[in-house]
Amino acid sequence: MDLAMIGLGRMGFNMGIRLIKGGHRVAGFARHRERVELFAREGGEGLTRMEEIRERLRPPRVVWVMVPSNAVDDVIGSLVPLLSRGDIVIDGGNSFYKDSIRRGKELEERGIHFVDVGVSGGIWGLKEGYSLMVGGRKEIVERLTPVFETLAPSPDRGWGHVGPIGSGHFVKMIHNGIEYGMMEAIAEGFAILKRKDFGFDLHRIAEIWRYGSVIRSWLLDLVSEALRKGGDLREVEPYVEDSGEGRWTVFEAIDLNVSAPVITLSLLQRIRSRDGESFSDRLLAVMREEFGGHPVRRSRGE
Repeated sequence: MDLAMIGLGRMGFNMGIRLIKGGHRVAGFARHRERVELFAREGGEGLTRMEEIRERLRPPRVVWVMVPSNAVDDVIGSLVPLLSRGDIVIDGGNSFYKDSIRRGKELEERGIHFVDVGVSGGIWGLKEGYSLMVGGRKEIVERLTPVFETLAPSPDRGWGHVGPIGSGHFVKMIHNGIEYGMMEAIAEGFAILKRKDFGFDLHRIAEIWRYGSVIRSWLLDLVSEALRKGGDLREVEPYVEDSGEGRWTVFEAIDLNVSAPVITLSLLQRIRSRDGESFSDRLLAVMREEFGGHPVRRSRGE
């Protein structure tokens, strides 16, 4: 199947290469010319202008958009004049599911089909395959089956049609919320091990847990590799970003009256990691001093 990949960041680039290796004809477009040239060297067709999508793809065209969520509307707005009735737009980024529902309705009014795909796999997806959570009309998803089968770990596993437009990104949002909680639990456990005076070899413990234990997982595999490279992690700044899905998951839990304390706390811990000033902690120390006379650690000169 012929398609165009819009956005050749690491994820989009690797997905395009996996499709090419699977026998698909893939044209790639990105703002940076060097990414397009690199994609062409890897076997793709480089597009220097987005307008070439109309000229070089045979209808019905399939355009896979892999850009940050805040750029999706602009990209789709640029695509609409280039597409015809029956063409398909796939959003494989981390878009908010309500935005995907809106975009689907707007495109359907023009006769253009829309499919939202939650994609998980990170930088390992090129080799291992991607987990794909697909939202959209059943008959359109069925037409795209060869694409999803190529991107998935195998044709019959790791991907699936989960529901109507918006559902793919909703499932991916919950997936990432769960991921937040799992990552936080693993990090806290190793922090306790590191603090204990048994002289633990954290890499060795991670290796033990990777085989046969209840908590064995890909995340634990990655932890083991990170600890093998540098066990104390002193060069890593304790600052953790969140890309939005964790927040959306917490907001959705509140709207649905679902208690989700683990996911919520894991998000708050990420936010806490960015507080270099930590005014709240300073104020807590002062309050303890005021009501109980507890000692306060003060930096020199204060």
